Amino acid sequence: MLLNPLPEGAGAAHDRLYRSLRSRIMHGELAPGAAMTLRGIGRDYGVSMTPVREALRRLVAEGALSLSASGRVTTPALSTERIEELASLRALLEPELSARALPRAHMALIERLEATNVAIAEQIAKHDASGYIRTNLEFHRTLYLRAQAPAMLAMAETVWLQLGPTMRALYGRLRRTELPKNHRLIVAALRAGDEPGLRLAVRADVTQGLRLLRG
Repeated sequence: MLLNPLPEGAGAAHDRLYRSLRSRIMHGELAPGAAMTLRGIGRDYGVSMTPVREALRRLVAEGALSLSASGRVTTPALSTERIEELASLRALLEPELSARALPRAHMALIERLEATNVAIAEQIAKHDASGYIRTNLEFHRTLYLRAQAPAMLAMAETVWLQLGPTMRALYGRLRRTELPKNHRLIVAALRAGDEPGLRLAVRADVTQGLRLLRG
């Protein structure tokens, strides 16, 4: 069964395949340690081996996939040390992005964040792990785009990509039943123009859950 048939030619196949796989990994649609084969991906997406190889090469380079000496491709099963490293990167990058976004925060942005929080709560009610991760990252990306710091945001997204499968495992452990309280604190800090409070709420939001996976 085709997951998402892609057109061949002019580099479109490999780029669209790359973006589709990247989205699936980032949003936790694949569990840690999930194996992939070139033949299986080509069959699922209706493309030849050449775009599959190129898409996987890019994802391995970004740390979204692991390639063994035998050529086996899997989503990463992160060690405790690696989780700690990526959590530290989030704690450095994302409070800074939020602080840079604060002077450009307007009522329309705050209203959009509140609407996204409603969508997150809906995903929680449905127990949809991937939907929760997707809408949660949408909340953060919406805020960070206002920072007008594309290089910093690209670095944050690479961290999200590497953490995607791990976040899926984390969701199962958290068993959330309501919206993360730090999202409310983030919105409140934006309304108040409170940069220290905003930094604190963002740092807590992006690191608290990951601590559960380090023990």
